[in-house]
Formats: sequence, structure tokens, C-alpha cells
Amino acid sequence: MSISTIDLIKSRRNIKAFKSDPVEEEALISWLEAASFAPNHRCNEPWELLRIGPETRAKLKHKSDFWGAPVVIALLSKPGATGLERDENVMAAACFAQNFLLAAHEAGVGTFWSSIGGLPHNRELLGVEEGYEVIGVFGIGYPIEVPAAKPRTPIKEKIKTLP
Repeated sequence: MSISTIDLIKSRRNIKAFKSDPVEEEALISWLEAASFAPNHRCNEPWELLRIGPETRAKLKHKSDFWGAPVVIALLSKPGATGLERDENVMAAACFAQNFLLAAHEAGVGTFWSSIGGLPHNRELLGVEEGYEVIGVFGIGYPIEVPAAKPRTPIKEKIKTLP
């Protein structure tokens, strides 16, 4: 039985406890390929990925070592020639991230999104070039448990109607 897109979106969570079971490389690549269909201005595909190995992972010193996730990947956004292009690239890379998270979730794989890569010393550890933005560092693996959803503000309270 297939899950609806809305149910998939509503059931995805940040996972904070992973099994040690490996994630199949083919599956990982297929989720990343699906993610690459994210909207992006002028189809410039502004994302780049860093697969983080054990040595770099240890140097990042994440407080929980990414909750034991067997795979850790950093997502970068390429620089833009203007401030607007930089913003468009960041937004497109964030769409890439969401597509990836949902594709993995649909397959029963959990993810954890961390902002640790944006810290200056971690940018250096990751070899992030000037002008690039670190969208996130993602732990990826099979969840031990999936937390319940946290309450959300009713969306009607977020809508403003303009004349």
C-alpha cells in the first residue's frame, strides 16, 4: 500500500536514534537523484554533496555523533553572482533537501538535519569554499524509533490576505 504525499510529509521526523544497519548505496543514490528534481532557477542545479567519512565525522564533534547514523552527508549551495542569485540557490538547495528527506522517509529510512556545518571551524573541516553555503549535515539510516509530531500553529493563523 502506498502512502499519500500529504501523509508522507506529515509523518517525516528528525530521527535521533539510528540502527547500525547499512543503507544501500543504490537506494541512497536514487533518493539523491529524486532530490535533484527540486525547483531551481534557470535549472542551474546549485547543490553539491559531501560524503563524510569516519575521520571527518569524528573531527566535526557533533554532540551525539549524528545519533549513530551509518551515513552522513553535507549539502552545500553554490555561490551566486548576486545576492538574489545566492538566495535563489539556497532556496533551491533547501528544496533539494526536502525532496531527499521525503524520498528516504518513503523507503523507511530516517534522517537527521543538523546545522553544524555552518560553524566556521566546521566549514574549514569540510573544505567549504568561500561563497558556498552549508544547507545542512544529514545523518541517514534506519530509525530505532520515530518521535511523535510536535504541535504546529494552525496554518490559518499564518495566512495574511492582501488587498
